[in-house]
Amino acid sequence: MKIPQNTFRDALRAGADQIGLWVGLADANAAEALAGVGFDWLLLDGEHAPNDPRSILEQLRAVAPYAVHPVVRPVRADVALVKQYLDIGAQSLLIPMIDNAAQAAEMVSAMRYPPQGIRGVGAALARASRWNQVDNYIEEANGQMCLLVQAESAESLRNLDAIARVEGVDGVFFGPADLAASLGLRGKPGHPDVQQAILDGIRTVKAAGKAAGVLTADQALARRYLEAGAQFVAVGVDTTLLVQAAASLAGQFAAGKTKAPETGGGY
Repeated sequence: MKIPQNTFRDALRAGADQIGLWVGLADANAAEALAGVGFDWLLLDGEHAPNDPRSILEQLRAVAPYAVHPVVRPVRADVALVKQYLDIGAQSLLIPMIDNAAQAAEMVSAMRYPPQGIRGVGAALARASRWNQVDNYIEEANGQMCLLVQAESAESLRNLDAIARVEGVDGVFFGPADLAASLGLRGKPGHPDVQQAILDGIRTVKAAGKAAGVLTADQALARRYLEAGAQFVAVGVDTTLLVQAAASLAGQFAAGKTKAPETGGGY
């Protein structure tokens, strides 16, 4: 059995745009339903959604038959959590709250077996190796990892060039909600100053030879970021899509309710 190829990472390296969707419902059926609709990647969220390694495992299994690539976001930049998510079969991780190059370098190390890194070697117990049925897994695994780090603070913007130039970082993702809050614009991820910070950041990441990414449900803004050079862009959130569609439907049949409610937060 051959190790799965990280087609998402390969597409980024080839310069191809990858359009994704945020998945926060923490349910394998929801993930599978979304796996076939045509997105290039799905973000399985373990930071703000009620996920853990077991629930992420079920979603990884649910989307495995489909062409879409799962990207997993742990709750924090933690070496032990990285090990767990890689062992259950994730190959691409999005690590939140990376503020400097040292933190990015630690995550690079966490995703690689020694001597290149510090990932614990327990492949016989791991779905990633199909329980030692993948040919030469521990020799091949390092070459299929994709590390994306999130820049979502004023400090991360100051250190952005150094973060992007860390060897082993494949991409830098801008979190508009936290970035806006850090810039004193909490709840305003679409503010012109936040947009400009992200546009400047995209240029910095591209200049370092890495892929830039961002999440926005504003389609015009998503296209603007793509035109500026962002490669992996999430253009919606499953929970928001569900609530908006349901509210709109309910509003068509309920007196006095004529439109879907505004959604708050950064997405």
